[in-house]
Amino acid sequence: MWSFVGKKQKNCDPLNPDDDHKGDWWDHVAYDPNTNWCWRWSPGRGLPRASKKSSARSRTASTGSRQPVVAPRETAGPGRRPLLPQRCLDPGVTYATVRKKRQNNRVVAVDRTVVLGTQEAVDRVLKGSVCSRTINTSFVERQQATARGQNARQSRRTYRFSKDWEVHESMSYFTRYRYNFCWPVRTLRARGTEGRWQQRTPAMSAGLSDHIWSMEEWLSFPVIQRN
Repeated sequence: MWSFVGKKQKNCDPLNPDDDHKGDWWDHVAYDPNTNWCWRWSPGRGLPRASKKSSARSRTASTGSRQPVVAPRETAGPGRRPLLPQRCLDPGVTYATVRKKRQNNRVVAVDRTVVLGTQEAVDRVLKGSVCSRTINTSFVERQQATARGQNARQSRRTYRFSKDWEVHESMSYFTRYRYNFCWPVRTLRARGTEGRWQQRTPAMSAGLSDHIWSMEEWLSFPVIQRN
């Protein structure tokens, strides 16, 4: 999800040190549309690095395994250093993109392209999905709209944009992870034993909590840092 700090990228001067932490800012989110749970959130200036970082971390969190590392053979000859190990994607990873074509601010066509894997592999994943039967971005777009609504710094066409990148990053972390535990989502509600609707947060839907956390409870919960 795109936003900016201080000024838009086109107005930044690459020779001005004051513009080093200004310009485009990207949120890369690993998101489960079934439970609305945000697995992992990675902020970053550059698109490719933060995106790869988020993908690798979310895969580790969801499967408990890391990406395989393939070490190439050392190069022969004096004075040559061996090549560094390269990270390779799991052969079972499938990835597709959606590109919307617009005319007069209206979507007139949607192109879906398989980037990693085969069309047959993508079809198998979609067949087993509980959320969608086609490649689409509606779930992540809905989540992004919620994130922008909860964080005024990321709203479009507003004077409330961030002026400092550290504050921007902190507020983005705050709203993303507060959403998991403290925000009841209407589409996640379920009927209780007495027939009444029970409000649920993404954490409750994912089986990680049995109640809606208050802000005081969430902010005072001890942090456990793992390597």
